[in-house]
Amino acid sequence: MIITLNGEKKTVPDGITVVGLLEFLKVQQERVAVELNLEIVKKDKFGTTAIKEDDNLEVVSFMQGGFLHTLKSNMKS
Repeated sequence: MIITLNGEKKTVPDGITVVGLLEFLKVQQERVAVELNLEIVKKDKFGTTAIKEDDNLEVVSFMQGGFLHTLKSNMKS
């Protein structure tokens, strides 16, 4: 299915959850914030929050020193 991830179209497996997406992107879930369709997803809901076709997600990682980094690596469709 196709989603928008950090402003770019991305193909991901059908039926994926937020946890599944982070694993698919090879991102450590402990160091990210996820916004799904303009709503922040709480970390305790990552495993149960389903992603659907045409959803819009922003995934931001926390880096040393408190900076935020929008994920662009592993963004190839």
